[in-house]
Amino acid sequence: MGRLRSPWRTAAALLLAAATAIPAAACGPGAADGTTTITFWDDNGGPARTPVWQHIIAEFEKAHPTIKVEYVGIPIAQAQQKYDTAVAGGGLPDVGGVTTAMLANLVPQRALESVDERFAASPLAGQLNERIVDTVRKTVPDGKLYLLPISTNTGVFWARKDWLAEAGLPEPQTWDQLFTAIERLTVPGQNRYGFTIRGGAGSIAQMLEVVYGQSGITRMFEPDGRSTIDDPRNVAALERLAGLYKRFTPEADLTNDYAKMVAQFGGGNIGVMQHNVGSYQDQVKALGADKVVALPVPKAADGTRAVLSHPTTGLGVFSQGEHADAAFKFAEFAASPAMNTYWAERTGVLPVNTAVAPSDPAKPQPAVELAKVLTEPSTTVVQMPYHLPEFNSITKTEAEPGFQKVLLGELSAKDFLTELAAKLGKAQTEYQQRTG
Repeated sequence: MGRLRSPWRTAAALLLAAATAIPAAACGPGAADGTTTITFWDDNGGPARTPVWQHIIAEFEKAHPTIKVEYVGIPIAQAQQKYDTAVAGGGLPDVGGVTTAMLANLVPQRALESVDERFAASPLAGQLNERIVDTVRKTVPDGKLYLLPISTNTGVFWARKDWLAEAGLPEPQTWDQLFTAIERLTVPGQNRYGFTIRGGAGSIAQMLEVVYGQSGITRMFEPDGRSTIDDPRNVAALERLAGLYKRFTPEADLTNDYAKMVAQFGGGNIGVMQHNVGSYQDQVKALGADKVVALPVPKAADGTRAVLSHPTTGLGVFSQGEHADAAFKFAEFAASPAMNTYWAERTGVLPVNTAVAPSDPAKPQPAVELAKVLTEPSTTVVQMPYHLPEFNSITKTEAEPGFQKVLLGELSAKDFLTELAAKLGKAQTEYQQRTG
């Protein structure tokens, strides 16, 4: 099955393996027995993902007996630093797990090869979700494809199916239906709240999805670099969201991060929780599959569904590697319908291959079902500006405290969004000037 390492090693051992396994990547043109060994870095190694890659590697080696895959698992928190160190000092793998959030750093250093030509000649060219492929291209200035996408994520609203049934409410499909359900499901005397707002760490992306989802605005920047964030329709949408705080949500939401939101939802106090499809296993573990339903981002008043782009995960072919063809074959195999189905069902994230179908139609697979939403004509993916180096500092360090002030009524939604739009607009304009 190739040179696989145990999936149950500690994070420290994984990092040691990543360092010590690098020499195995330099296996020249091929071994004496005619086999080629490629090194694969998993950017999210650990007990959850390593066994999934073990299966994919085993299947790949059966289909391609002359190619062996050397697996190196790297904890997700260390992946970016590991790649940066290898870019500077040498020793990059032939192929590795890469997200669109990494491209702004890796592409300028010419660490990755464009896979455009190989992708165009591959059967995948007619299978991968074109919208997701397009979001990957838009992450870099030259519009090239520097990773072969395998999976992405999408925002969802996890709802208590049993609460909706008890209240005689339909599963919300529009924003009006969602806000009505949130109000109806709130029973303060029983410590039951219709919604939980993420007011703490990681709040801005979720806030923007509610804002753009309601307004139906389909782009975050105008061609001249100006941000649309402070559009009056977005201001009204934020005011509606902030108006839920403490009336239909717990007061503790002001500082709640993901873990605290899940604890509240799983504890039976919340009717609707916003997150993404990747948290399906957490919800099922806490409440059971029969009590939870994943609702896609509702449609705006004009019938359009605006969803924010999420970081896309894929495999990149590294320019320092000696086996680019074999590396792409592995990436291509991992994105194939059978392997992409396996990946989606085991990880809970959205497959990019449109030919994916549930292996067991009787078993709920939200990731597979919600992937269809991204192919609907009424759906537009609003590109998040992951390409901006300042994006994280603006949205986390600067904007999160401002959003808390909006919830507390200490800052107007208009002033907050105006300030955020100015900062992101400035960063976008400077980016356009740098990249032409």
